[in-house]
Amino acid sequence: MSEAPETSPATSRRSLLCGAAAALAVGGTVALTGCSSSSGSSGSSDSSSAPKGPVDLGPASAIPEGGGKVFREQKIVVTQPTAGQYKAFSAKCTHAGCIVDQVKKEQIQCPCHGSRFGIADGAVQDGPAPSPLPAYTVTVEGGNLKVTPS
Repeated sequence: MSEAPETSPATSRRSLLCGAAAALAVGGTVALTGCSSSSGSSGSSDSSSAPKGPVDLGPASAIPEGGGKVFREQKIVVTQPTAGQYKAFSAKCTHAGCIVDQVKKEQIQCPCHGSRFGIADGAVQDGPAPSPLPAYTVTVEGGNLKVTPS
């Protein structure tokens, strides 16, 4: 019977380890669930964040030829691939939903995972993004840019 006391501490150690593993598994699930809900999904919540009607973004002259400008608050990026030709896209990266942060070297650049998009068509040029940036309608009225999500 001297073996019974020895198995009891081993069992409690095993129970402790199993309990710790279960707690870590639950914590990891909670952490992953928290990540999913905070980053959003590609469902209807993303489309509801897009502007509903025409948005006035100010003077067209603020957009450099061969470059562009990110309007972070409106989640819109406007580019001017060639003189007088303006393009507008959603500024939300199609990979993880991050807002692109700059237009440099004729590319729209996402800071999160390195995706790069073309300024003429929003096409993926580099990175993990699975699809192009959604295109918006852009017009110049009275020298100002008016962008309407499509």
